[in-house]
Amino acid sequence: GYVPCSLSQSNILSVFAFFTFLVVSFTWIFSGRQPKKTKTDRLLMCWWAFTGLTHIIVEGYFVFAPEFYKDKTGFYLAEVWKEYSKGDSRYAGRDAGIVSIEGLTAVFGGPASLLAVYAIATGKSYSHILQFAISLAQLYGVGVYYITALLEGDNFAASKLYYYAYYIGANASWIVIPLIIAIRSWKYTCAAFKSQDQTKKTKVR
Repeated sequence: GYVPCSLSQSNILSVFAFFTFLVVSFTWIFSGRQPKKTKTDRLLMCWWAFTGLTHIIVEGYFVFAPEFYKDKTGFYLAEVWKEYSKGDSRYAGRDAGIVSIEGLTAVFGGPASLLAVYAIATGKSYSHILQFAISLAQLYGVGVYYITALLEGDNFAASKLYYYAYYIGANASWIVIPLIIAIRSWKYTCAAFKSQDQTKKTKVR
C-alpha cells in the first residue's frame, strides 16, 4: 500500500531547513534577552529547542501515524518519512525496534529537551544533570539504531546516496553534539561536587 512521495526532495528539505531556521532564530533572539547568558548557553538553548521539537513533532508523527506510507494527500510530515525511508526502509516497514526507539524519544526525549531550554534560561541547578541524561539517551538511541541495522545486514537504503545522506548524515548531529554536551556537563558536574567536597573539608577544619 505504499504511496510514493508527491513532494520533491528539494521541497521537503527546503521546508525542513526553513522551519529549523525559524526555531533556531527565535530561540537565539529569546536567549539574548536572558540575563548573563553566554554564547555557549544560547547555542545550547537553540540545539535543545530544535531537537526537542524535532522529537515531538517529526518523530512523534512517525510513531502515532503508522500508515503514513499510504498517505495520498501530500501531508508534509508523511512526505518527510517517505523520503527518509529511502535511506532506511525499516521506517516504511514499521520495524518494531525502530518504532520503540522513536516512541521513547518522542514521548520522553522531546519534552526533556524543551525542559533543558527552560533550565538553561532560568539557571536551574539541575541543568547539567538533565543535559547529560538526555545526551546519553540520544547516544544510546543512535547506538541501538545503528547496531540493529548492522545485525540485520545493513541493507535498507535505496542507494548509496540515500545511505550516506540520510542514514549517516541526518543522524550525525545526534552523535557529535550530544557527545560534546555530555562531556561538558560531566565536567561541570564533577567540578561542582569537587567544590562542595572542598567546602566541607574547610568547614571541618
